[in-house]
Amino acid sequence: MQELPALRDLVEAERLPVIAPRGGRCWWIDRIVPEFDPQVTPERFVVDTVRAEVGRRFGVATPGIALLGTSMGGQGALRLSYRHPALFPVAAAIAPAIDFHAAMRDAADRDDGEFYDTLWRIYGDVERARQDTALLHVHPLNWPRHQCFASDPSDLHWHDGAARLHSKLVALGIPHTALLEPRGGGHSVEYYDKVAADIVRFVVAALDAESRRLA
Repeated sequence: MQELPALRDLVEAERLPVIAPRGGRCWWIDRIVPEFDPQVTPERFVVDTVRAEVGRRFGVATPGIALLGTSMGGQGALRLSYRHPALFPVAAAIAPAIDFHAAMRDAADRDDGEFYDTLWRIYGDVERARQDTALLHVHPLNWPRHQCFASDPSDLHWHDGAARLHSKLVALGIPHTALLEPRGGGHSVEYYDKVAADIVRFVVAALDAESRRLA
């Protein structure tokens, strides 16, 4: 979290224990990404290894674990919580890179096109990738109890995905918090810093609510 000073400082101020795994370009999906691990998928690493380490290190278990990420990690946090809402009832994302299939499709015309080589190797085509995006893992009857995501309209490549996710959740009547108003900064640390306080406030309140739930 050293690259995210505002978020780091807020997390430290709230005394939130954190594990921040470095996944490279793994996209936190449930497919083998050889550069990440030749035997364990990124998703299973979080579900099994990271969750166990949180318990060992901090004595915290479900539902007291929140997922939080930016960009690729942001879509990963949402996607994981949609796939495992009982394990991860709290998810927050800043500038989530939800439509990674669109990034694959447009890679040749993007300055960061090489970032999506991993996705091409894993999925092989755009439609197969689209079927595995966070938006397609939203279940109308089984969803995380607390979810929040923030995206700036000036985020040229990724804002549409967040806006469409918001529309889908509204249509399904799924409670969520969507911070989609203009704040400036686009897809950058500048924007991350601007929304960090809102995101951390959400996470703290959500974890508090979970701690008060009856088993």
